[in-house]
Amino acid sequence: MPISQRLRCRHLLPILLGLACLGPGPVLGRDSAPISAVIQIDNASGPRFDPVEALGAGIDGGAGGAAGRLLTRHNIAAMRSARLTRLTYRLRTELGIENWHWNPEGQWSDPDHQQGYWTSSDRAKKPIRVSWGYKLPRRGDTVDNANDKDFSRLTDGDETSFWKSNPYLDAGFLKDGRPHDQWLILRFDDPVDINAVRIAWGTPYATAYKVQYWSSDNDYGPGAHWITFDHGVLTGGAGGDVVLKLAERPVSVKYLRVLLERGSHTAPPGAKDWRDRAGFAVREIGAGRIGPDGKLVDLVRHAPDKTGQTFTHVSSTDPWHRSIDRDPNLEQPGLDRVFRSGLGNGRPIMLPVGVLFDTPKNAAAALRYVQRRHYPVAQVELGEEPDGQFGNADDYAALYLAWVDRLRPIAPSVRFGGPSSQSALSETWLNSDPDRSWNRHFIRALQDRGHLSDLQFYSFEFYPFDDICGDIPAKLVEEDRLMDRLMARLTAEGVGPDIPRIITEYGFSAYSGRAMAEMPSALLMANIIGQFLSEGGSAAYLFGYGPNVPVNQNLACAGYGNMALHMADPAGQAATPLPSYHTARLLTGDWMMAKGVHRFLPVEMTGAADLAVRLYAIARPDGKLGLLAINRSPDRTVELHIMAQGAKGAARPIAGQVRVSLFGPDQYAWIDQGPASRPARSDPPERTSFPTRDLVIALKPMTLAAVIAPR
Repeated sequence: MPISQRLRCRHLLPILLGLACLGPGPVLGRDSAPISAVIQIDNASGPRFDPVEALGAGIDGGAGGAAGRLLTRHNIAAMRSARLTRLTYRLRTELGIENWHWNPEGQWSDPDHQQGYWTSSDRAKKPIRVSWGYKLPRRGDTVDNANDKDFSRLTDGDETSFWKSNPYLDAGFLKDGRPHDQWLILRFDDPVDINAVRIAWGTPYATAYKVQYWSSDNDYGPGAHWITFDHGVLTGGAGGDVVLKLAERPVSVKYLRVLLERGSHTAPPGAKDWRDRAGFAVREIGAGRIGPDGKLVDLVRHAPDKTGQTFTHVSSTDPWHRSIDRDPNLEQPGLDRVFRSGLGNGRPIMLPVGVLFDTPKNAAAALRYVQRRHYPVAQVELGEEPDGQFGNADDYAALYLAWVDRLRPIAPSVRFGGPSSQSALSETWLNSDPDRSWNRHFIRALQDRGHLSDLQFYSFEFYPFDDICGDIPAKLVEEDRLMDRLMARLTAEGVGPDIPRIITEYGFSAYSGRAMAEMPSALLMANIIGQFLSEGGSAAYLFGYGPNVPVNQNLACAGYGNMALHMADPAGQAATPLPSYHTARLLTGDWMMAKGVHRFLPVEMTGAADLAVRLYAIARPDGKLGLLAINRSPDRTVELHIMAQGAKGAARPIAGQVRVSLFGPDQYAWIDQGPASRPARSDPPERTSFPTRDLVIALKPMTLAAVIAPR
């Protein structure tokens, strides 16, 4: 606001944001009412944080050539200018059911045939600029959470291929005294009548197993459970190709499971590796009815294609693979390239290691590599999204502890954590246990082993909405409840205050849409950071660090947008800033100081309190008061009367020189034109500074503001 306009405001008493200073008082939108906010200035017990440690962003793997397009000098400078200091390196190979050759140099367990179990070298002749994912030919899942271009070997129609479970879940390796039954699941498009199954076993095979069906057509039906077929309990299995009659009369089945309880511990001829004898292998599976001729009428679709075959999902996957299995469409930025990029800003980077589809030796070699190169690493995150891949929580817990046992001696000062859950609110899939919380099962597994202390930080992703259509402002308000519920549930499930909570990815949704490139993305980002840190969160990492283009991934009604700080030009280089960029700079450069301990102050909002309004107050290291005000209403300007109160005194006006930073629709707008969508304007926050004797804020709709005032 120009000085001439500001001096005509009511004796300099109000701070009127969003150009609402018109006449004797603030001009409010319809249905508006004043809100009083009293800040407890002298309160000393609020959560504390240092922006240098608490705010960051993540980079991920991508398609071939992605690392080169992302990590250019121009893009690195653009990303760093957002001032999100910390960096987490995401592991896309874990989502793609692939093994990570983090160093192209290394050793196969069967070097003569360039196959087996891979261990990258903990040394390199030259800096590692790019690394690759390798598909797993013993895969049993029809779909994955990354490129989703592969298929299950259980229903591919090729009996020379097979699925094999992860040998590292074998009792001979874990030695944890707990059962780790493995399983395979068939899901039919619609319920079908089943009374027989055909299993073409590989080696090793199951000597004891059960064939079961889910009691409901609903994945998460209340009270649903697995029922074993009348003749579905098998002992004394001898492998081979078997057709089993499971019941005298067919049963309507949507989900069928083969539960594998005891293995043969046999290996194929000539095999010498212990992992060849561990676990279970199945070459093909069919299911249906016994026909009049006594043969199986197979209702399973067999095809080497994810869309052509009957859907299957498995408990785990053997990380065995071959040199020919390199996926040219899944690359990860090389470790040297990442650590030398400057994106870490001189701070320790959160390093990922593979767990579900990797080996402990390969993970240990990665940690030795960064140690030898003196790269700063303070945290290692084990695996990525085991809950989102419908993995068994107890199995993941067992692998987690096995990996930590082998990693800790290499770097005793590093903190290890996980599970990098897709959501801290995930439910177990097709689980008969009435307690469906994936996280509770995981925490309980660590507690039962007496090793909860080995979880030195708890990491999860926070994408609150799958559906980003409809009433977006209402969703912004709903996020408050989701975060509150999430934090309370973590506490109830055993993630206590001694275990740091870290959001390693956050954004509007896992699916792209225009809300990610419009003002709601700014309001959501500001509120997630304010709410999470004020409720005791340790650190939050934005997903969408690099430039990107508008896409639509799920629902047509969501429109086109993306998680990114900048629009990408045709060469993939950062161009026009998006709302998250302006928000990051407002938070880190206006509301907070660049570094130092900040403390949240309690805020009590009275009067006509509005759920669309959030206010966060912090005591800054410079002794000043920082206010973050967020108005998520699409049509109401809100008048906030800000007062201060000491430990014993009455509330008093806040007076003195005030700095105001404003970001809203006056600064940013989006042109919605499908794939050609783009910002109509993208201006930085409007910043003003002036004296006041009474702090009053009139905040326009869909606007956020940072106010720095004397305490």
